[in-house]
Amino acid sequence: MPPRPRRSYDQFCAAARALDAVGDRWTLLIVRELLLGPRRYTDLHADLPGVSTDVLASRLKDLEQSGLATRRRLPPPASAYVYELTGRGRELTPVLRALAAWGAPELAERRPTDAVRAHWFALPLLDAVALEEGLVELSLEEGDFHVRMGGDGAVVSYGDGPAPDEPDARVTLDAVTAVELGRGTLSVADGVRDGRIAVTGDGPLAKALRNG
Repeated sequence: MPPRPRRSYDQFCAAARALDAVGDRWTLLIVRELLLGPRRYTDLHADLPGVSTDVLASRLKDLEQSGLATRRRLPPPASAYVYELTGRGRELTPVLRALAAWGAPELAERRPTDAVRAHWFALPLLDAVALEEGLVELSLEEGDFHVRMGGDGAVVSYGDGPAPDEPDARVTLDAVTAVELGRGTLSVADGVRDGRIAVTGDGPLAKALRNG
């Protein structure tokens, strides 16, 4: 089946070209999910409440067509297909981080209809925990996610669920506190002093988080 034609703004402008690729509704949120690593279609659908199966399938095809994502089959015994970002797709990480920072003030109050997943807090929290090299596990009532930093404090990767290895620090907090950290109105150290955040671990990373 030939690829479906894509709509275009037909403007010789970098922003317009970018929106040609990722400007459709749901596309950037799918990219947000794929930043966690390879995901099955069923996982994506479960973590994108409100998206229809047709729209999700269509947007994934668009991402493949644009060279931003690929689909591959896992080896046995899994034998499932997963979607993952290409290098070009992962270059959208700072775009999503900037959007998360810009949108953080809109999280003043959670609406009754709002879905929430713990890993959705990862992007706005990256700057709050990126202090030292190491692996941080963050636990909220909604679930866990983990962040791995490089030697310069830059985020190397993050993923859903508990850390795959023994983390250098474990951070426990609630969603309201996570929002304040993402806005920059609260530091981890201040949250620890106020009793709103618990940081466990004895290494440099845990101490840096506790002390700010």
